[in-house]
Amino acid sequence: MRTTQWHLLLIFFILIFLFIRKENYSAMGQNKASETHSVKLFLCGDVMLGRGIDQILPHSVSPKIYESYVKDARDYVHLAEIKNGSVPKPVSYAYIWRDAMEIWKNMAPDAKIINLETSITTLNKPWAGKGINYRMHPKNVEVLTTAGINFCALANNHTLDWERAGLLETMNTLKKSDIAFAGAGINDTEAANPASLPSQNGKIIVLAYGSKSSGIPKSWAAQENLPGINMLPETDEMAVVLIKNEISKIKQKNDIAILSIHWGGNWGYDIPLKHQKLAHEIIDKAGVDIIHGHSSHHPMGIEVYHNKLIIYGAGDFINDYEGISGQEQYRGELSLMYFPEVNQENGELISMKIFPMETKNFRLHKASKSDAIWLKTVLNREGRQFGTQFKWNDDLSMDLEWK
Repeated sequence: MRTTQWHLLLIFFILIFLFIRKENYSAMGQNKASETHSVKLFLCGDVMLGRGIDQILPHSVSPKIYESYVKDARDYVHLAEIKNGSVPKPVSYAYIWRDAMEIWKNMAPDAKIINLETSITTLNKPWAGKGINYRMHPKNVEVLTTAGINFCALANNHTLDWERAGLLETMNTLKKSDIAFAGAGINDTEAANPASLPSQNGKIIVLAYGSKSSGIPKSWAAQENLPGINMLPETDEMAVVLIKNEISKIKQKNDIAILSIHWGGNWGYDIPLKHQKLAHEIIDKAGVDIIHGHSSHHPMGIEVYHNKLIIYGAGDFINDYEGISGQEQYRGELSLMYFPEVNQENGELISMKIFPMETKNFRLHKASKSDAIWLKTVLNREGRQFGTQFKWNDDLSMDLEWK
């Protein structure tokens, strides 16, 4: 009798063990099925490496410039030194990035995407009547490769500052450096072509368009037999159709599509309803997963629409404005590093972390706590209309929250 009881008890425990193991395997299968691949990106606004910054790098173009008040690019270095002390010359290619290098290393994005507002050329003929012309020496392209930049948007109001020949040299220099670009080309077809960056389980597709609202001359538009910029069409309907057509040619499963767009003015927080409407339609109808907007010299409000990220104005990332007075209320010396993580299966935003930065001595420093708090206050104020806000982290970074 006792033996029979032990047998029954043994069978009972075996059944329990088999049941638990089955449940565990089932849970593992569910977890595996629910796993989604994601891609982490680095985004920023305008990267302006001409004039003063070019003059402190190892290889500089002629300092002669053609502005109304400043005729020598080295004067911008002097202005910065008057404000914050001496800048060593020449500097290493890592110098200007300083604290950004450590953040990039720790965050390890799959791709680094910028808007390059500088022509890369030694040509000395500026675009007539432009007024402000940015360029850096082609050998200084190493400042981009040192940072590991993967993509440059070229559809902006400085890419043709040194005429079409300067644009051609810019594109050739980036090609030789294995840096992808979009938004400009030897003709309108090439200018409209998206770039494709590899990721672990798919591609990162980036299109770039420039709007005349950002100050791009209409004559800069690429044409059938003329190099130039990929200009945003006048009507939203046409813009959506063109963007959709370009994306549909290349986008496949697990691909993320980014629209990098240069639009609007330099100062002010108001987001035109036209921009918001167009951004929504591009997401709804054209297959775009992220809107990467730039042109504003300071960060603007951020929206998450149908779980897709819209950065209306990323703000300048680095420039040579240090020491220039005017528009102080916008704190143009402060900038942001954006690190969105996106679900590759549906393009939806999983999370986004930002790091506040400050340009000082022509290099990027982590912002002080007081400056980071100021940026957080502004972003939360401007994001209230979109239901977005930022949560504070101990390392002075911030995490985006949205409704």
